[in-house]
Amino acid sequence: MSREGVEVIVGVLALQGAVEPHVAALSALGAKTLLVRSPDDVAGIDALVIPGGESTTMSMLLESSGLRGPIGERLDERIPVLGTCAGMVLLASTILDGRSDQHAFGAIDITVRRNAFGRQVDSFEADLRIASLGEAPFHAVFIRAPCVEDVGDKVEVVATLNGHPVFCRQGSVLVTAFHPELVTDLRVHDQLLQLARRRTEVAPPLVPTSPL
Repeated sequence: MSREGVEVIVGVLALQGAVEPHVAALSALGAKTLLVRSPDDVAGIDALVIPGGESTTMSMLLESSGLRGPIGERLDERIPVLGTCAGMVLLASTILDGRSDQHAFGAIDITVRRNAFGRQVDSFEADLRIASLGEAPFHAVFIRAPCVEDVGDKVEVVATLNGHPVFCRQGSVLVTAFHPELVTDLRVHDQLLQLARRRTEVAPPLVPTSPL
């Protein structure tokens, strides 16, 4: 958190996937990170990263770990969250070509198709023009990337590739089809931190002030 004397704490879901690169990126920006592995880890965080990995495996681990409910509650509180690749899939409102028992959080009104850009051998990199990040292009790494096939009226399409949305935002929810944690450019992670700082600046005190 960024209220005076209090740090911003960003949780990184650490059940499976590219966890450490996100931790490194956030740490480089001066944020305190917490690996989220159990329900008790969720209460004290100011923002959350759901990393890339295998979305069906992560979905099952969310259930077995007991994390689905607590994370869903924090998302309902509009905690800032960044979902990358599989994280985008898990935060979507609708998943195409997923398992019948795979459930998404519905935190952002998008419809996604898993692995739409191809298999692991079809991974690629591309420079994206992202107005909210400034003039310099963002070098994006796509690995078995999902494709956004539909967006709701309240969703901002931040960046596209070949006509397909690859970076979307709805309120405090950021999702990317690419892996910003695999490059040295920290601007996507910095956007998450800015959202967390704004939220904590306007949040009420953690402990009610006693009357004088």
